[in-house]
Amino acid sequence: MRMNERLIVALDYPVWPDAAKLVGSLPDASHFKVGLELYLASRGEAVRELKSMGKRVFLDLKFHDIPQTVAGAVGQAVLSGADMINVHASGGPAMMKAALAARDRASEGMAKPLLIAVTVLTSLDDTDIKLVGFADATASDAAVRLAELSKGCGMDGVVCSPHEIRPMRQRFGKDFKLVCPGVRPSWSEKGDQKRVFTPSDAMGEGADYIVVGRPITRAEDPLAAYRSIIREMEAGTDGR
Repeated sequence: MRMNERLIVALDYPVWPDAAKLVGSLPDASHFKVGLELYLASRGEAVRELKSMGKRVFLDLKFHDIPQTVAGAVGQAVLSGADMINVHASGGPAMMKAALAARDRASEGMAKPLLIAVTVLTSLDDTDIKLVGFADATASDAAVRLAELSKGCGMDGVVCSPHEIRPMRQRFGKDFKLVCPGVRPSWSEKGDQKRVFTPSDAMGEGADYIVVGRPITRAEDPLAAYRSIIREMEAGTDGR
């Protein structure tokens, strides 16, 4: 993949026109993330609008419910045209397998989107992990456990912190997709992310995709920020 396919720009906006303006300012970008806020604000139209522009879409709705409900939601997400969809790994094996079956049914005769599982949110650290029930694990330990469960269910990959890339690559191989938020260029603030890497470091560890929002979307010059991050990504893959 080219770097502009591997850099996913998070469109965390409350209205579609603002997101559309940002997309228009990034002619180099081909891959965007639509999360809960923008999806609901646009009544789902953000996905269709991006697809009509020829963009790839990571639909980041993090489904987590009983298997039947998640299966229905995944089927609808496939029909929306999304290229990547996610569910929470902590929903368990039955839920993930139902999601996979629904993805396969809904995508008959069309390109099959990637279905990935969220492991541990990058806003959580070791203290938070203990508070939510992983008493004997660090955030990284919990993420690897959930990734192992996800791979065993047949998921295409996981969303994980860059801190977990190396152990996951060693355990699960190169074909298991690793999508990494919690990436901040060296010149930006961390915001509410606690477990972060630079784009260069994340790519050097072996990330398939990195997700970056505010360092681009809130920059005075979003295109310059985007291109700076692409250069950092390229530096991380030199010689690989």
